[in-house]
Amino acid sequence: MSAVDPAALEDLRQVEAELDTRWPETKLDPSLDRVRALTEILGDPQRSYPVVHLTGTNGKTSTSRMIDALFTRIGLRTGRYTSPHLQLATERINVDNEPISPDRYVEVYRDVEPYVSIVDARGDVPMSKFEVLTGMAYAAFADAPVDVAVVEVGLGGTWDATNVADGRIAVITPIGLDHVDYLGPTLEGIAEEKAGIIKPGAVAVLAEQDPVVERVLLRRAAEVDATVARQGAEFGVLGRDVAIGGQVLRLQGLGGIYEDVFLPLHGAHQAANAALALAAVEAFFGAGADRRLDVEAVREAFATVASPGRLERVRSAPTVLVDAAHNPHGAAALAKALDEEFGFRKLVAVVGVMADKDAEGILVALEPVVNEVVLTANSSRRSMDPDALASLAVPIFGEDRMVVVPHLVDAVEEAVRLAEEDDDTGVVSGGGVIVTGSVVTAGEARALFGKEPS
Repeated sequence: MSAVDPAALEDLRQVEAELDTRWPETKLDPSLDRVRALTEILGDPQRSYPVVHLTGTNGKTSTSRMIDALFTRIGLRTGRYTSPHLQLATERINVDNEPISPDRYVEVYRDVEPYVSIVDARGDVPMSKFEVLTGMAYAAFADAPVDVAVVEVGLGGTWDATNVADGRIAVITPIGLDHVDYLGPTLEGIAEEKAGIIKPGAVAVLAEQDPVVERVLLRRAAEVDATVARQGAEFGVLGRDVAIGGQVLRLQGLGGIYEDVFLPLHGAHQAANAALALAAVEAFFGAGADRRLDVEAVREAFATVASPGRLERVRSAPTVLVDAAHNPHGAAALAKALDEEFGFRKLVAVVGVMADKDAEGILVALEPVVNEVVLTANSSRRSMDPDALASLAVPIFGEDRMVVVPHLVDAVEEAVRLAEEDDDTGVVSGGGVIVTGSVVTAGEARALFGKEPS
C-alpha cells in the first residue's frame, strides 16, 4: 500500500468512529430485514454480479485470497469482502485484489449513509456496523463494476448480513466450536447456522469436516438441490513438500491433477485451503473430469498469494512470526505447522487473547511446541486481562515457563530477548518468536514491525 494522505486517514478515522457507535460485529441479531432493506434501496447491487460465498470456522480469509488470486490471474475483475481487518478497515473491501483507498472507503460510506439513515428510521433497532459495511462492499463492487465477488461471512451464515446475496458457489471451510455465545454450544447447531449460505441450485464446495458437521451440510444441500464437491472425495491434496518460503503441492482438482504448484504459505492447513480454493474456482467455471483450468495460470496465481498475519515472517535473527489463530482449532493448525516446517532450537510465544475466546484451549494447543510463553494484551477493550490469562496458563505451562508483560510492544521485546538467550552450551542462534492469540494481536504486531496494511 502506497503512502496515504494524512487527511484521508483522518477522514477514515472519523468514519470508523461513526460506525463504532453502532452495534459491534460481535453482536448478532437473527434478522436480515435491515440489510435487505438497505440493499433494496440501493438497487440490490449484490445481484449485479455472481458471488462466491464463504463460511467456516478457520481458513476463510486465506481461502478467499486464494480464490481471488485465481480469478484475477484468469482475467476476471474481482471484489473481495473479508473480516475482520488486521490493521486498517480498508482491508475489508478489495477491488482488483487490492484494498480500496481510504478516500474511496469514505466516499462509499458517504454515498450509502443517507439510505442507512432511512433504514434506521424504519425500525426499532438501527443497522449494525457490519450490516452497513456489507452494504458498502456490495455497492462498491457494483460501482467498479466487478465480474465476480468473493464474500466471506462475518459470523455464522443464515443470519449473517452477507447472506442477502445468493452465492453461486458456497465454500465451507472446516467448522469447529467458536463464537458459542452467538452460534450455540454444539457442532451440529453451528453447522446448521453456517449451512444457510448453501442456496438453491448452488454448488457447495466442502472442506473435510467432522462427521456430525458433514451430515448437516449434506442434508442442507439435498434440501435445496445443491451440487456437492467434497474435499477428500472429489478433490484434495495429493502431496506436499516443504520448500523455501512455503510448500510445493500436488492437487487433485475437479477437472484433473495440478502438479508442481508452489504456495508461499506454510502448513498443511494452507495446502488444504489451496485445494478448496481451486475446487471453488473450477466449480464456478463448470470444470469437470474432462475440463480443467489452465495449469500455468493456476501455478502463477498460487505463487502470488499472500495472507498477512497467517504464519507471516516479520523479522529475521531471531525469526519473529505472526499468526492470527484465535481459537483452539486454529492454534492446533499453527502448532502443527511450527512443528513440521520450522526447526527452532527455542520457540517463545507471545499470546494475547480476547476475553470471549477459549484461551485455555489455545494455550493447550500451543504448549507442546513452545518453550516459553509471554502473556499479554492487545489494545482492544475485549482483550483478556493478562493476569487472568496467566491463571489459565499456570497449570498448562508451569510458572517457570511463563511471564506476564501487560503491553504488547514490551511483550514482543521480552520474547525476542528470551529467544536470543544462550543455552547451557552457549548457543544463541536458532531461536524464534510466534505472536498469536487474536486477529487484533496479529495486526498490532505487524504494525510494530513496520508492515503496511494489505
